[in-house]
Amino acid sequence: MPHIALDENLPGITALFAYRPETAAPLGQLAEVLLRGPSSLSVGERELIGAVVSRGNDCTFCSRSHAAVAAEALEGGMPVVEAAWEDVDGAPVPAKVKALLHVALAVRESGKSVGEDLIETARAEGATDVEIHDTVLIAAAFCMFNRYVDGLATLAVDDQDAYRAAGVRLLEHGYTNL
Repeated sequence: MPHIALDENLPGITALFAYRPETAAPLGQLAEVLLRGPSSLSVGERELIGAVVSRGNDCTFCSRSHAAVAAEALEGGMPVVEAAWEDVDGAPVPAKVKALLHVALAVRESGKSVGEDLIETARAEGATDVEIHDTVLIAAAFCMFNRYVDGLATLAVDDQDAYRAAGVRLLEHGYTNL
C-alpha cells in the first residue's frame, strides 16, 4: 500500500511521475540523457547498470523494469541480465562492462567505496573517463530512483509480461514520454 494517494493503476515510478509531473519532467530528462543519450556504452549496457544497481538495492519495480529494457537491447536477452544479477564476473558481458558494473555496485554501497583499484581495473579493460563518469552517475541516479520508488511504497506488479511490455516501450520511446 503506497504511503501517499497514488493512482492504483500505475506501478512504481510511473505513479510518482503522474502524481508530481513537475518533478517527473527533469527526472525523465535525466534518465533519458543517462540511458539513451550519446555514449560509447550501448543502451543495453547502461540499462544493465541500472538493473544491477536496482537489484542490489532490492527495488523490485526498478530492477525488473530496467532488466526488461536491458534484455530487449542486449544480445542474449534476459539470461544475460540474470547472470549479471547473480555474479557480475560470471556474466556473459565484455570485461569492460564487468569492471564498470563493479564500480556501479561500489557506488551503491557508498560513493567512498569507489576505490582507485576499481577505477584502474575499469581503465585497464578499456573504460574511458566519460564511461567511468557516466557509470558512477547512472549508479547514483538509480540509488535515488530506487529510494524514491520504495520510500513511498509504490506498487510493483508480479507480472513479468508487464515488465517485458514496458521494456519494449521504453526502448522504443525513451524516458521523456512516460
